[in-house]
This record gives sequence, C-alpha cells and structure tokens, in this order.
Amino acid sequence: MRMQRVAAVVATGAAAVVAALLGAGPGSADGPCQALSFPYKHGIVTFTEAGQTTQVRVEIADTHDTQEYGLMCRTTLEPDAGMLFAFADATKGAFWMKDTLIPLSIAFIDSGWHIVSMMDMKVEPDPANPVALYAPPRPYRYALEVNQGFFAQHGIDAGAQISFLPDPAKGP
Repeated sequence: MRMQRVAAVVATGAAAVVAALLGAGPGSADGPCQALSFPYKHGIVTFTEAGQTTQVRVEIADTHDTQEYGLMCRTTLEPDAGMLFAFADATKGAFWMKDTLIPLSIAFIDSGWHIVSMMDMKVEPDPANPVALYAPPRPYRYALEVNQGFFAQHGIDAGAQISFLPDPAKGP
C-alpha cells in the first residue's frame, strides 16, 4: 500500500513537471483557469463624439507578460472598465481569446489616438485552444478591450476623438 502511495506521488509530481515544461497554463486540461495578479498601471481613456463624452477606467498592459495575459481567466469586467494594451511601436499583431471567459469588443488605435478598427471578439468554445484571430487592416499602437457591445452602446465609432490620462496614484 505504501509503495502505491509513493508511486502516486511520484507520478503526480512528474505530471506537474511535464505540464510546466509543455506550457500547460490556465484553462488547460490540468485545471481551471486562474487569474494572475499583475501590478498594473491605471488611467482613463476618454472618447468624445457628437457632443457625448464616455470614459473608460483602464488597466494598462505595457509589458510582455501583461500583454500576453490580458484579461484571461476573469469572469467579469466592470461596465466602465477595460484594458489598454500599449505597445512601444506600431504593430500588426493579432489578438485572440485564449482563456478569456467574457465576450469583448476591441478598438485598435494608432499613435495619434485615432481608431484604426473596431470588432467584437467571441468567447471560444474551447478557451484554452482558440482558433479565431482578431487583427486590424493597418498597424496600431494601442488596443482597448472592453465588454462586448460597449462601443455600440455608447455610440462610439472610428470618428471618435480619444484622449488618455494616466493615473499616477494607481501606478506601480
């Protein structure tokens, strides 16, 4: 009996090592998605269009790790909140919904704070293995993810004026 327990512990430990080496992550077959906590900077993105102003409180993903993780594993997002991905240079990289559990809308924004493209992103049937890629037709410098339908609900389109104000009180 004791040998069976030792063998079970060794097998479990070996499986964990193999999973780590193979990159099994949140939402994998090895377990449920677990939200990670990063020391995000914060700010406010403001959209102005047709005399209306809409603000979004954002967490800023400006490092490789925060950009890679994004809104993964979260089950809710406040109605006026989002995540602003800030890249050092313009990019054409695609987004996906790996381990993302809530439907999102995304606005791709250029260096001059003009909207390049907007689209809705669906929750994948298998969030750990997404198949859809979301990319704009032109390079962008920022991407803003919000709850799906946020832009339509607030009448925000590619003509909106955008400004950003960092919140130094909520930075690392």
